[in-house]
Formats: sequence, C-alpha cells, structure tokens
Amino acid sequence: MFPRGMSSARPLRSALLVGLFLVILVVTVTSGCSLFRIFHKPSPGSDSSAPNRSGPISGVPTREPAVSAYFVDTGEKRTMPIEDYLAGVVAAEMEPSWPLEALAAQAIVARTYTLDRMAEGGARKAHGTDVSTSFEEFQAYDARKINDNVRRAIQITRGQVLTYHGKLAEVWFHDASGGITATPLEGLNYKEKEVPYIKPVMDAKAPEVLKPWKATISGSELATAAFALSGGKNPWPLDRVEIAARGPSGRAISIRVGQAVVSAAELRLALGSERMRSTLLDSLTYSGGTVVMQGRGWGHGVGLSQQGAKVLAGQGKKAGQIIAVYFKDLTLTQQWR
Repeated sequence: MFPRGMSSARPLRSALLVGLFLVILVVTVTSGCSLFRIFHKPSPGSDSSAPNRSGPISGVPTREPAVSAYFVDTGEKRTMPIEDYLAGVVAAEMEPSWPLEALAAQAIVARTYTLDRMAEGGARKAHGTDVSTSFEEFQAYDARKINDNVRRAIQITRGQVLTYHGKLAEVWFHDASGGITATPLEGLNYKEKEVPYIKPVMDAKAPEVLKPWKATISGSELATAAFALSGGKNPWPLDRVEIAARGPSGRAISIRVGQAVVSAAELRLALGSERMRSTLLDSLTYSGGTVVMQGRGWGHGVGLSQQGAKVLAGQGKKAGQIIAVYFKDLTLTQQWR
C-alpha cells in the first residue's frame, strides 16, 4: 500500500528521471559541455556576442584596491575604494539618467582604463597619486552626480575588466564618433605599439553621434600653434592650410600649415577641444587670413563612443554587446567580486 495520494507509478517515474539526468551528465562531461553554462542564468550584460569571459589575470589586484585621488578643484588628496571612485567617473563621463547598460559599458571600460593607467604610474608624476579628477589628465569625476542608476551600473559590473591575451587591454572612450570611430594613431597620435583590437567601426547615425561642428580660427593663431608643434619650424609664409594625410576612418592625421606639417590630433588639443572638436574634418579652407574647419563628432574618436553606447542601449543592447561593437577579440575578466 502507498500513502493516500501517491501513485505506485511515481517511484518508477522518479527513477527514470534520475537515470535521464545521469545520462545527460555523462554526455555533457564527456563532450566538454558545461552544466553551469547550460543552466546558469546569464548575469546582466552577458550575451552571445559579448567578449569572452575569464577569471582573474596575474599582475592585477584580485581584491578591490584602494586608489589615492588628487581633486583638481580643491587640491585635496584622498584615498577611496576604486569602485567608489568609478561611480564618480561614470556619473561625470555619462549622464546618470542614461540607460543602465550604457552606464555599465562605461563602468567596465573606465575600470580597465584606470587600472591600466595606474600600472603605468597614474598621476604620481604630477600629483603623487594614483588618479586625478581632471578630465584632461585622467578622466572626469563628479561624485555629486552619482545616483541609483550609476550605483547599479557599478554593482552589476563590479570587478570586471577587459583583457587581451591575458593582459589588461588598452582602452579609450570619447563623447561622439561622428559616425565612425578612429584608430589610436588617428585620434591620439598613438605610436607606442599596435592596438589590434581597435579598428574603425561604423557607429550609429543618430544626431547625437554625428554632432556636426564648425570652427573659425585666425591664420596667425594657427601658425603659432603649428610653430610650437613642429619643433620650431617656421610655418611662414602662410600660403596654404590643408589636410596633408588622412587615416582609415577618414580623419585627418596631419595638417599642412604653410611650411610646417603637424599632427592633427596634437593640433586639436593645442587649439582647444571645445573649438576643434575632432579630427574628422569634412572641410578645411583658408582665405583672407582665416581658417574655417567643419567636421563631425566630439573627442578623439578612439574606442567606446559614449553617445553611440547610449543609442545601442536604447535599442536593447546589453553592456557586453555594446563593448563588442567598439573593441574586437577582448575578454571580459572578473578580477574581483
């Protein structure tokens, strides 16, 4: 007799289910499959097109490190957990109201960038600290703008960094690509080594990504900047101003200013990134002692396009998918929890 409500067929059914599970276990183990991969619910931002995932790499802290920060507005120096610092970075680098997955992508890239820069000395030469809150020296920071959305982005990506062949990847980010991202050489005049995982990619065609701009600059100001950048080579007579060479994305790599040829990326910084907003120039004319530039985008154009990330997140893309658009063949590494 079986207790009320229990069928005599139930033990047989249970035995069959147990047997079936054992068969699945044997097949998955012998075939190299992972039961964890089959049944584990993906964490936020994970998806099939995102970077591969791995555990901690050597040479990088496996527990959350503390960072010393120089606050450019006050001159204060303070030490804080790196995740607290990154919350202020994400809040300043993106609008805190943006989609969560865009903020999460920014958090992963900013964490990677911070650790990589710290390994190279950080802000120690300038201020004796690991990082600086100056966007010109390091990256932007504003703790006043941190909200629950930013805190969530930090939480779901905690300890996650991008690696390439077992080492921290060199990553960059910028505001708007103008429709296509840049190589490090184009956007940053970066010549230290090849960065094979950063190639020009077509970005969203949304207005906030394209960001057309126009700047008018006097010939004398341009000549003064060119004189300094060319190591003292006299640009006069200033008979012409033109793009001397373009890179794979169409950005200007070098610009001829009279007799001098200078790096377009360095010229952008010399003239001011608020004026010459990018090196993705659609036109460059010189007439009557005045230079008129017209271009697209804002920033150096290398790596993560923040405005592009916002558009992709609005389309339902996860953080990993967003990162995979701008960086190829990288691994998402869980360095600490």
